[in-house]
Amino acid sequence: MKKHELLVPAGDMACLKQAVMNGADAVYGGCQNFGARKFAKNFTNEEIVEAIKFCHLYDVKFYVTMNTLVKDSEVTSFLEQVEFLYNNGVDAILMQDFGMICYVLKRYPNLEVHASTQFNSSSYDTIKILYDLGVKRVVLPREMSLEEIEKIDIPIEKEVFVHGALCICYSGCCLMSSMIGGRSGNRGECAGACRLPYRLYDGDKLVHDKAYLLSTKELNTCSSFNELLDSNIYSFKIEGRMKSPEYVGFITRLYRELIDSNGKIQDLDLKMDELKTIFNREFTLGHLFDVSDGSIINNKSPNHIGLEIGKVLDIKKDKICIKLNKGIHQGDGIRFLESGKGFIINYLYNSKGMLVSSVSRGEICFVDNKISLTSKDTVSKTLDYLLMEKLNKLAVKKIPITFYVKAHIGEEFCVEISDGERKIKKVGSIVQQSITSPVTDTKICMQLEKLGETPFVCQKTSVESDQNIFISLREINEIRRSLVSELIARRCATKYEPVVASISFEKLDIKPTLEKTCLVYNKDQLDTCLRYKFLRIYTPNLELFQQYQANDKVFYVVPRCVFDIKETLKSRNLVRELYSANDYKNVVADYTFNVFNIYTAYYLYNLGFSKITLSVELNADEIRNFYFDFEKKFGFYPNIEVVCYGKVEDMVIKGNILNLQENNYQYFLIDLHNRKFPVYFSDGLTTILNFQSQDVSQYKLLKDICSLRFDFYDESNKLIGEVVKKAE
Repeated sequence: MKKHELLVPAGDMACLKQAVMNGADAVYGGCQNFGARKFAKNFTNEEIVEAIKFCHLYDVKFYVTMNTLVKDSEVTSFLEQVEFLYNNGVDAILMQDFGMICYVLKRYPNLEVHASTQFNSSSYDTIKILYDLGVKRVVLPREMSLEEIEKIDIPIEKEVFVHGALCICYSGCCLMSSMIGGRSGNRGECAGACRLPYRLYDGDKLVHDKAYLLSTKELNTCSSFNELLDSNIYSFKIEGRMKSPEYVGFITRLYRELIDSNGKIQDLDLKMDELKTIFNREFTLGHLFDVSDGSIINNKSPNHIGLEIGKVLDIKKDKICIKLNKGIHQGDGIRFLESGKGFIINYLYNSKGMLVSSVSRGEICFVDNKISLTSKDTVSKTLDYLLMEKLNKLAVKKIPITFYVKAHIGEEFCVEISDGERKIKKVGSIVQQSITSPVTDTKICMQLEKLGETPFVCQKTSVESDQNIFISLREINEIRRSLVSELIARRCATKYEPVVASISFEKLDIKPTLEKTCLVYNKDQLDTCLRYKFLRIYTPNLELFQQYQANDKVFYVVPRCVFDIKETLKSRNLVRELYSANDYKNVVADYTFNVFNIYTAYYLYNLGFSKITLSVELNADEIRNFYFDFEKKFGFYPNIEVVCYGKVEDMVIKGNILNLQENNYQYFLIDLHNRKFPVYFSDGLTTILNFQSQDVSQYKLLKDICSLRFDFYDESNKLIGEVVKKAE
């Protein structure tokens, strides 16, 4: 087994071939449905089969992302797709949906399952559960530091992103796109709300005006890669299923060199300059190396800014004069960073005004002013013509093989081919003694080594033969073609038997309770909710919980994304992440568990959770169907809760990226549509709430089948009363 795996993204077959030919150990891609990059080109089922075979031919693994949340109406088609991949020899499936993970592991016992980033395995307890279930690998959150990763002594494969785009929301578990536009990031439809400009207010005071406050830089670990090589991380993952084939080829080769050279590349600075022309939002080492909170954000631009190459010295109506600190070539793309304008250089002039193909660093050049630039500006190269020409040529990777030949008169002609792991033997006709034209060992070697357009290259051919033998060249060629064909088939063959097991479901002792519950932040709200006879009151305010912990109606909201969940538990808890609750009483699962289907609920009850809050992305009709479908499948009714009112947590972000005063609940962000999003910093996390509350009228008809929960943030006592009355 390799010490480390280089795992590379592929949005289509062109990207996949670039990844394989440039040194990937494994490639991941998505199907047409159920992948977290719905707007990538992705693979048809026919292309999936081709991709698996192509990867296996070169001893590269192919993983498929089926990492969206699955609704009950989609379970059948989801499992049909899983079974298709299973039958065609996929090396692993990446999944987010807990119910589907549990079901697939039981039904398809030989299928390797990886828990995707969006599963949010931010705690030791979560990772332990996944390992105990049979999950082979966990993709750790980008928020985890290398120090935390080293503390995970569970014998599960650890996969970590080392390059590419960062989600600002913890582990990519973002609801913002869903809540404001109906495009669920949990279902591969993220609209990139974090890449838009926002204004930040503290009460009435403007703190930041129209900056990209949530837009992250690109993760780039090249400069500290040797530390990753010394870690317990197995798989180094690159993000980029929406990126071009040229990007995939370049970034694969770069990290292949880093792995093979133990993290040291002599021309790394040159490689970084080239990388900046391909895609650059500025770079960060990320939380892996505990960089400061603010250094992860590029609040000036959410887009590709390229490589800075010079300054504008002078502007004429028809020409722009540039002093270069990097070379430039005709056909390059440039952008003027302050104005945001840019173009492809069709005509390039030297300092004398003569047309040239290139101008070197330190010199002055002129370009046509076809964008009506009026102010002196910084110039950036956003496309390197010569580099792209080079990257457009697909590298050729050949598989080394050997031949062994026995050719003795009176015996069958025998040829064996080997790729070092597999040996295949073919026999031909009886070797004859030559009368006029003996076949030499050299001639046999020449015929066998004519591998042409095959994926193989011969390293050595050994011949054991008599003198004066005769074998027809046609027979040698036919045996070679037959051996090559069978070796290709063997290399591409499925590596496991796709066994399908039957599954039964034990009836669990779950007692549905219909309660009116709420979540509050302060004492006034809590006292008001007690007067309104809420039977369960949650609070993330630890001091407030401790003040009221003698009251069995008051529950503590455990902080998000803590490494050791059990250390934070109190006598009664609303829990936000997965852990085994069988040893604890009074544990409720929050909507952060993303319960989309009845299987997730069933398996959570198995873990000891007494009540489960359904996903806030389900509508009232889906919730009602959920309730009755659950009983029909498992023989008992679920004990569920639904957030019927309140501002949903759109994002939870590691660190204090907005430099907020802790536990100050007067901050809010305003977007381009003047929508106000409350934001606060507490327990090491920045939380952004939705701009509007859930519509209580949509959910009040569900109170006969589930508990209704009201999340109060800054509501007054009067408003709390009005909301409660509206729900009656």
